Amino acid sequence: QVQLVESGGGLVQAGGSLRLSCAASGSIFRVNAMGWYRQAPGKQRGLVATITSGGSTNYADSVKGRFTISRDNAKNTVYLQMNSLKPEDTAVYYCNAAVTTTNYVYLTYWGKGTLVTVSS
Repeated sequence: QVQLVESGGGLVQAGGSLRLSCAASGSIFRVNAMGWYRQAPGKQRGLVATITSGGSTNYADSVKGRFTISRDNAKNTVYLQMNSLKPEDTAVYYCNAAVTTTNYVYLTYWGKGTLVTVSS
């Protein structure tokens, strides 16, 4: 079994910054791509950013230039640095990881989510 635990959400004023973290643990042989997704009230969950094990990144257009995804492969941890936050960034942010387990099975896991609220 694999667990993803997110941290770093909270309440921030518009223009402020937050840093989210997500650590993967459990029966892990290798963590492949990792990413962040978000779901605002009344909306579907959507991509924020992804990063491969080699460090290649992809961002949603709405966050380019403001958010930065990074990872520490030794710690199986992915980060999301969020700057210049806007009220429309308010959402529950979910961590996602594609994992090769110790049984050499390739599975995708989700964290439980962390709430980010940006006040105007």
